[in-house]
Amino acid sequence: MRSSFWPWFGAWFTVGALASLGVLTVLTVGVFLLPVALAAAVLVATRHSSSAGLPGLLSGLGVPLLYVAFLNRGGPGDVCTTTANSQSCVDEYNPWWWLAAGTVLLLAGVVISVVRQRGRNPQ
Repeated sequence: MRSSFWPWFGAWFTVGALASLGVLTVLTVGVFLLPVALAAAVLVATRHSSSAGLPGLLSGLGVPLLYVAFLNRGGPGDVCTTTANSQSCVDEYNPWWWLAAGTVLLLAGVVISVVRQRGRNPQ
């Protein structure tokens, strides 16, 4: 694989992760992350040969979903934590759907990238 491919993959990966995180947190910090993601997308898209790493966008979209799966690893349902002085309970989502979606997006970007690069550089 060409060495110039991976930096573009990383740039698009970052754009995808910012965009996904912005959508997931739109009611809090997402309103500040989405303009940054848009600016980063414009910046990367206007660079010569940046489209080589475009599948990184898909992979980046999956990373925040994997983090949500991690945060909800005790779910689905009520998860209670007890200490010597108190007890607190939270309602957690089913982590398996988040894990599946995040994994599919992450792997899809990597697989598409590898297939595209092998098609450009036949051995």
